[in-house]
Amino acid sequence: MSDRPTLKEWPPGSIQGFDVRTGDLKWVFHTIPQAGQFGEDTWENGSNLYTGNANVWSTLSGDDALGHVYLATTAPTNDYWGGERLGDNLFSQSIIAVDVETGERVWHFQAIHHGVWDWDFPTAPTLMDITVDGREVQALAQVSKQGFTYVFDRATGEPVWPIEERPVPPSDVPGEVLAPTQPHPTKPPPFEYQGVTEDLLIDFTPELRAEAVEILQQYAHGGMFTPQTLYDADGTHGTLQVPGSGGGANWSGSGADPETGFLYVPSRSGLTRMVLVEGKPSYTNLRYVPNGKLGPESLHPDRPPAVTGPQGLPLIKPPYSRLTAYDMHRGEIAWQTPTGAGSDRIRNHPALAGLDLPPLGGQMTTSGPLITKTLVMLGLGPAGSGDSAQLVAYDKATGAPLAQVALPSRPLGTPMTYAIDGRQFIVLTLQGAQMVALALPLAP
Repeated sequence: MSDRPTLKEWPPGSIQGFDVRTGDLKWVFHTIPQAGQFGEDTWENGSNLYTGNANVWSTLSGDDALGHVYLATTAPTNDYWGGERLGDNLFSQSIIAVDVETGERVWHFQAIHHGVWDWDFPTAPTLMDITVDGREVQALAQVSKQGFTYVFDRATGEPVWPIEERPVPPSDVPGEVLAPTQPHPTKPPPFEYQGVTEDLLIDFTPELRAEAVEILQQYAHGGMFTPQTLYDADGTHGTLQVPGSGGGANWSGSGADPETGFLYVPSRSGLTRMVLVEGKPSYTNLRYVPNGKLGPESLHPDRPPAVTGPQGLPLIKPPYSRLTAYDMHRGEIAWQTPTGAGSDRIRNHPALAGLDLPPLGGQMTTSGPLITKTLVMLGLGPAGSGDSAQLVAYDKATGAPLAQVALPSRPLGTPMTYAIDGRQFIVLTLQGAQMVALALPLAP
């Protein structure tokens, strides 16, 4: 179901619970509150009666002992323009714990009020038990497209570390009213770059940086939650956003190590450009629509393109993707490592000739991390045309890459491992309806 429709009226993303034995519908949780329901007052002018989405885009998590199911929801329609749905818009872009038997809300937390950045929660929450300041906590860790990790007591919904409402800029788009503040976790630190400023620009050489600064002036830019802008507003061609609409974190989610209390998060910086143009009545009943083309002549809401930097290089500095290990007992980053050496197109670029380049990252994954006694295994897509996909093994204590195996296509599912007759196997699914099984060498 499109989250970027051309109509303000769209089906809502209600969650349904069924009896697995009979197939009977047991309950419905309305992620967009209906008349008289809790949260209705966060939708102005009756917009809850026609707005759609706010669905669970990925999968659910559940705690059998508590009897809770955890929902991580997306933006409401349209996810770049909210002038037709003023208010905070509960329960969009929220984490909601519901009773598995009744569907009643136990607790909730809204991570983005009145979202217009396409920062849906792209993956299920990770449930893990941690010890914080000597206190045992049944925790829920939710990674996000915007590079935050939100951590709660999954029984009560209380944040494990404070989450602060901080002021954010208002919108200049006519009819748009953004929330004056947005939640910012104080711990753990973000796992990705956030916002676009000159400090983030490519800096391999002074010449490349100077060109990048010139390019940056063509776009609206700033810190987290910089508002969307109209094409050619104040001479700019849209708003630059990092992490981009694809994350940050995405389908790959995160993986927990129950032995160490570490949480592993694959991510990307994913610079994208957000553009709004005036809607044409023959095409849409929205005043403004997202536009991924170069100008207002086209109104097809394509996914916004990446921005080209100096001489065709990226506009921002590396790493372009990474793997982060959190020590969740302390709420701190234990280590980070780029995922992949980077595209040959970038590494062999004439403007970078003679430079000793570090690993650049850029190998995005839709495969979750597999965690073993000593390793984190992660399937990585190709960094560029002609590059191969890979399965990489990292030292789970330090992040050092230890080994890698080429794969025939992009991995999609989280790897699984098992042993038969003392020999260990790793199996993962790949793009193109493929499955590959790898065997570890026998011990000498």
